[in-house]
Amino acid sequence: MALPIKEQAKYWGIASVGFLIVLWYMGDVLLPFVLGSAVAYFLDPVADRLEEMGLSRAMSTAAITVIALMVFVVMALLVIPTLVSQAINLFETAPDLTKRLTVFLTDRFPSLLEEGSTLRNSLISLGTAVQERGGELLNTALSSAAGIINIIMLFVIVPVVAVYMLLDWDRMIAHVDSLLPRDHAPTIRNLAKEIDNTLASFIRGMGTVCLILGTYYAIALMLVGLQFGLVVGFVAGIVTFIPYLGALIGGTLAIGLALFQFWGDWVSIGMVAGVFAIGQVIEGNVLTPKLVGNSVGLHPVWLILALSVFGALFGFVGMLVAVPVAAALGVIARFGVDQYQMSLLYRGTQQVEIPDVDSDET
Repeated sequence: MALPIKEQAKYWGIASVGFLIVLWYMGDVLLPFVLGSAVAYFLDPVADRLEEMGLSRAMSTAAITVIALMVFVVMALLVIPTLVSQAINLFETAPDLTKRLTVFLTDRFPSLLEEGSTLRNSLISLGTAVQERGGELLNTALSSAAGIINIIMLFVIVPVVAVYMLLDWDRMIAHVDSLLPRDHAPTIRNLAKEIDNTLASFIRGMGTVCLILGTYYAIALMLVGLQFGLVVGFVAGIVTFIPYLGALIGGTLAIGLALFQFWGDWVSIGMVAGVFAIGQVIEGNVLTPKLVGNSVGLHPVWLILALSVFGALFGFVGMLVAVPVAAALGVIARFGVDQYQMSLLYRGTQQVEIPDVDSDET
């Protein structure tokens, strides 16, 4: 005899609260395991494809691991030092950029920057604050990442967890499926499949888009000659994960820096703007339709809200799980709406047919 719905809701509610409490208190400890699981989830389709080509699961995992190690070594030797150096230089030159902006505005709009004016004082304070706080923040992040414990956790535990999870991914899914409550197993499987499709479309797709666009922006801006092109490309690539925000922030930052560096050289400024224009054309017409799809069920506002709430509550780990949880809640919410629209609470006793609001009125 199945448990009453009220009892089931109580047990599932207790399990959900327990999960949130564990995430709250053990977020830092769980970080490498969350990252490792995310890497395994991201690479699982690659392992499946290699299995279809005739390799065993162990050989597929080994091949992916070797390629990933080679990429990491290249990144560590060539890209990361340059990225850190450019970021530090950008923070250090912030006051100089502010002074140049002040001179530009003084020449063009002298009334705005009179001695002692609010705008002038704000610009000076902004440049100093960026130099002091930005450098302090970067140094703190670098020093904390350079700690022995963090190095071990992030650069040893994460790859190990990812390898084991990738190796046993299919067996894990089958084991979890065997533990589902029998009465609700078909419904849970359907919901899990829809959640997986959403995550596959958004996380795997957008992750690939971010990687491609970030690499393109960084290389193109450095070829154009922008002083901090690698940093701008890195920032634009990461923020592309949030629709429309990556191009806005990256383009504004790149064009703003280009105005300071190439003022008067309108060809170079136009080339910087053209890099982002071409990137947006490629993203909108090729990358996003092919890799993400047109409908993933995650509205940009819902995504930003999830990142903000989970980041504020659970820190960096919360931001990592925000998108999967948002996707799951979106699928469950749509399922709940469908169930509600089929219930007597919505239809009532008269069974009145609701007209289709999307159909053309005649």
